[in-house]
Amino acid sequence: MSRAFRRSALIGAGLATALAVGTVAVACQSSDGGGSAAPKLSVADPYIPLPATPGGMGAGYLTVRNDGGPDRLVKVTSPAAGSVTMHRSTEKSMEEVGELVVPAHGTLDLARGGTHLMIMEWAKQPALGDELELDLEFARAGTVVVKVPVKPLTYRPGS
Repeated sequence: MSRAFRRSALIGAGLATALAVGTVAVACQSSDGGGSAAPKLSVADPYIPLPATPGGMGAGYLTVRNDGGPDRLVKVTSPAAGSVTMHRSTEKSMEEVGELVVPAHGTLDLARGGTHLMIMEWAKQPALGDELELDLEFARAGTVVVKVPVKPLTYRPGS
């Protein structure tokens, strides 16, 4: 066996090892932090302010906490309403959105002046103290059912 052949064989073996280590590193990286982890969702502080006019639109607010991988809120329904839509408020307008991102190990806040739910076509006029069901449909986690209390129009969490 010639010296040149041995040197080429050693270089080739070294390159093969480097490629194998790189492949394993990429595979490990995508399996634990690259978004494939299952979302672990919980809902906190939900409330619906009593609509200002009977039969009028209502708003829904809540926080979705995620202790797992990323997800998206793609649809909201309620047996208590004919229509629930997701909206984002800006300085000058309010626009309907098709989905809302729930970041990995983060929160999605639906709050006054920002992202929120609009609830229309009530099956029965809500009253203070009622609990209305909202069915939150997520792209990965499936449906999460939340009982949401009706609060006074002026209610602010933490007050």
